[in-house]
Amino acid sequence: MKDILDHAALKAKQRAIRSDFPETMGLRAHRAISWIGRAEVCGDDDDARFIFLWIAFNAAYADEREFQSAAPGERAAFVDYFGKVVSRDEGRRIYKALWQRFSGPVRMLMENRYVFNPFWQHHNGMEGFEDWEDKFKSSSLRFSQAFQAGDSVRVLSFVFDRLYVLRNQLVHGGSTWNSGVNRAQVRDGAAILAFLMPVFVDLMMDNPHVDWGQPFYPVIE
Repeated sequence: MKDILDHAALKAKQRAIRSDFPETMGLRAHRAISWIGRAEVCGDDDDARFIFLWIAFNAAYADEREFQSAAPGERAAFVDYFGKVVSRDEGRRIYKALWQRFSGPVRMLMENRYVFNPFWQHHNGMEGFEDWEDKFKSSSLRFSQAFQAGDSVRVLSFVFDRLYVLRNQLVHGGSTWNSGVNRAQVRDGAAILAFLMPVFVDLMMDNPHVDWGQPFYPVIE
């Protein structure tokens, strides 16, 4: 297997085995792979690459049932999804990515207050976040403990919590395209997603009969 799975490899695998996919799983894989492919042709546009890869993530994990009910929130759905993919990662590709390939960028992301949500809640005048610095230190400590313990699910949850803030900044117009202000976190975030998303989808295709949930907006004839 190549070091980094690309769109062509994922698409070839999907075509070879998709007849065994449940309909919902087939739709998830098809959509996620399409956005991974779009992200690959972004060149040096890290903003676009990040956004397209986040769409691929949404296609892979988002559950219609969460959307329709009083769910605990998007981040809770992250944890459930990460538990499923990590438990089926027999080659420990996710672990190796977080602890070896991207350990530096992951740590830098966790040390960056500008992708820590309570920081922005405080600076936007929301009550109850005056102690954002204490929350930041506490979060950093809990991340370090999870990292030292080799807990891939918790580490992924911390990383994607930060990436979710970055996603909001980009999607909701809180950032300038190609801005130098947030360039490091956008570049690192796109690189992390570019490696992990193909692995996530690959693991899903290897385990098509796991309950990956109902995808948003199924195809209606």
